[in-house]
Amino acid sequence: MTDIAVRRPPLPPFTRESAIEKVRLAEDGWNSRDPQKVALAYTLDTQWRNRAEFVTNRQQAEEFLSRKWAKELDYRLIKELWAFDGNRIAVRYAYEWHDDSGNWFRSYGNENWEFAGNGLMARRFACINDMPIKASERKYHWPLGRRPDDHPGLSELGL
Repeated sequence: MTDIAVRRPPLPPFTRESAIEKVRLAEDGWNSRDPQKVALAYTLDTQWRNRAEFVTNRQQAEEFLSRKWAKELDYRLIKELWAFDGNRIAVRYAYEWHDDSGNWFRSYGNENWEFAGNGLMARRFACINDMPIKASERKYHWPLGRRPDDHPGLSELGL
């Protein structure tokens, strides 16, 4: 199936409700930590800027995600809608993870997304800052995978 034949609702132009749904679907995907599955949400020629790394296609996105989740262990993410217009969405997020030495971090960031008409993400620009935290300062304690619906979001957690 070609990229053109794929539809990944909700589709642009976004309403507030559909933008919130798109953000939650992205959060759920990334919390799966399945690089192959997550990469399918992006166009074949997707363009990313993530820290100092530039991705220019879906295969590179999958490889990037594989490296990311091999390094960022016990990864748990919360995303929140910041703004939307037409085929663009801006989000803020925070995720918690630890390295292979057991050092915990909370990474804060913002992303700007641009979608193709079929709902696949064509462009993703991310800015991220890592803050070392103690294990006792963690706020995300749900089992690995999708964040439970009753778990507080970023605003409720004061993040």
